[in-house]
Amino acid sequence: MSETEIRDARRPSQAENQTILKSEIPLKERFFRYFQHEITALQEQMDRLADTSLVGGERTDATDHCLAGIARLSNEVKDAASYIPTYDQRIYAEAIKALQDKLVETRATVEPRPKFSFKTKKNASAVSLSDAANIVYHGRSMPGYLSPGTSSVDSSAAQTPNYPSTPLNEPDRMLQPRAEIAPTSFPAIPTIDVEDIEYKSKSSKGRAFAATAVSSVSVNNHVGLHIMLPPPDRRLRLTIKGVKESLLVCGQINGPAHITDVENSTIVVTCRQFRMHNCSNVDVYLSASSNPIIEDCTNIRFAQIPRVYALDHDHPDSEDRWSQVEDFKWIKPEPSPNWSLIPRESAVPEEVWAEIVPGGPGWSLDDILRAINITN
Repeated sequence: MSETEIRDARRPSQAENQTILKSEIPLKERFFRYFQHEITALQEQMDRLADTSLVGGERTDATDHCLAGIARLSNEVKDAASYIPTYDQRIYAEAIKALQDKLVETRATVEPRPKFSFKTKKNASAVSLSDAANIVYHGRSMPGYLSPGTSSVDSSAAQTPNYPSTPLNEPDRMLQPRAEIAPTSFPAIPTIDVEDIEYKSKSSKGRAFAATAVSSVSVNNHVGLHIMLPPPDRRLRLTIKGVKESLLVCGQINGPAHITDVENSTIVVTCRQFRMHNCSNVDVYLSASSNPIIEDCTNIRFAQIPRVYALDHDHPDSEDRWSQVEDFKWIKPEPSPNWSLIPRESAVPEEVWAEIVPGGPGWSLDDILRAINITN
């Protein structure tokens, strides 16, 4: 064999060269290049969603493909944790989170929104500026959606409200929140639907809310809330929990009303069943078709529902069980010390319910809560 033949026999092939070069690249560097390639490919797929046809579910399939790609890439980052530094793992995780947010934003842009509903599962820290702008823009067109006002609650006393509310005894008109009791920002985005309302915000303060058509209501963890709900055709249940220093005018409930962990507040409601647990210092203006029940409560006062909120003025008072309160934790023969009836002279006057509580020019949230004796 000649010298040339020996030299050619020892020369590695192109495939062998690539293998050698590949083995010289550290694993973390190879994964970085692979990750960059996959990120770029997924971004390009998302950019093409707007041009993908809706016919035959093509856009849905393309979206699912993007979701699957993100999930796969996330799992690959976890699998590579043994040779990727902790800092790099955090960077990869942030990049995947950015991909997820981009997909959510892209879907919101290219897919038609439900006409009468708006839902989000994001918490406050995950809402970008563009998301917030989207929420406000679409929320303004929805009846009963509370748009941010131009002043805060603390500075509202000197302001003239722009959006007066409407009393509950005028069902043909839309209830609207007033600007001076609207928050300037929204720390949590509520779930709002024409058929169902769930309004939850941990330790939120200084809020007002009004709606025109709901089937069930849940109000959790509020301080300084003023909520008014109109009389519906079919509202099935009411749940209130963890509310303090608030006025809740809840309209008619064609089912049970469950009140838990409420303090220093006033509740106005017409319902079939009224149950209260672990509450203190609460005034209840009530109309009920069964005996109200309290458990583990102290200083609960009951009064008949104000005339302005009575839905059937011809209904005989003898059929209203608002005053037949039962304390399930009081088994002694003497009356329970945990509840009482509000003397007529101490009850909130009818004109306050009719003129101040619904809001309007000149009445701030503090004015309303003060008129109901919730704040001094």
